[in-house]
Amino acid sequence: MFLHQHPYKPFIPKHTTKLIVGTLPPPRFSTGNLLEKDVNFCYGSYYNSLWLYIDKIHNLGLRYDNSKEAIDERKQFLIKHKIGICDIVESAEREKIDASDLGMKNINLRDVINYLKQFPKIDTLLFTGGNSKNGPEYFFRKHLKDYNLKLELVSNEIPRIHQFVIPSEAKESVKSKRTIKTISLTSASGSANRAIGSMSLYKQLKSKNSKFSTFDFRVMQYREFF
Repeated sequence: MFLHQHPYKPFIPKHTTKLIVGTLPPPRFSTGNLLEKDVNFCYGSYYNSLWLYIDKIHNLGLRYDNSKEAIDERKQFLIKHKIGICDIVESAEREKIDASDLGMKNINLRDVINYLKQFPKIDTLLFTGGNSKNGPEYFFRKHLKDYNLKLELVSNEIPRIHQFVIPSEAKESVKSKRTIKTISLTSASGSANRAIGSMSLYKQLKSKNSKFSTFDFRVMQYREFF
């Protein structure tokens, strides 16, 4: 049994307003066996990288290698745009050493709600996947139950939007409520390409432009939120 420990602590700059929430990076990031184009940072896998879409949207010209400079480029972007990263899985066990969410067992979740309380400017969570089993939204729903909270549907259009309310401590011990919005983005994983291919919007856009790809679809979707 392989203990898959998350290799990175949450990266949450002081003025963060949006928080990216995923599960775990591929096991090689925990064992240190990075590929040549991997970046030793959150979502650093070149072949399943949120950064490829962010790079395209903002025309950043990011480096894709194991250098400190590549890490710093990503951190600078996040700080500038007030975006943090806090994957919800701290650790899990795997019988097979791969990156499959379904392969995770004996899962230990991070206390994301506690981080939200520590950073009161956060108003949006960006899930890198939907409510399929062992996906970030799936785990977050379980996590909310520990606080007697739940997601309320705002929009059922893809990407689906929900919201929830948590108590927020104000000055002079006056309690107020704080609404957090969640966006369930289409996963950056290649395994999500089949789901994209079945979407009516994708089919419509593909029929108009035969060169329109699943990569283009994600860029179009992510652009609104990044």
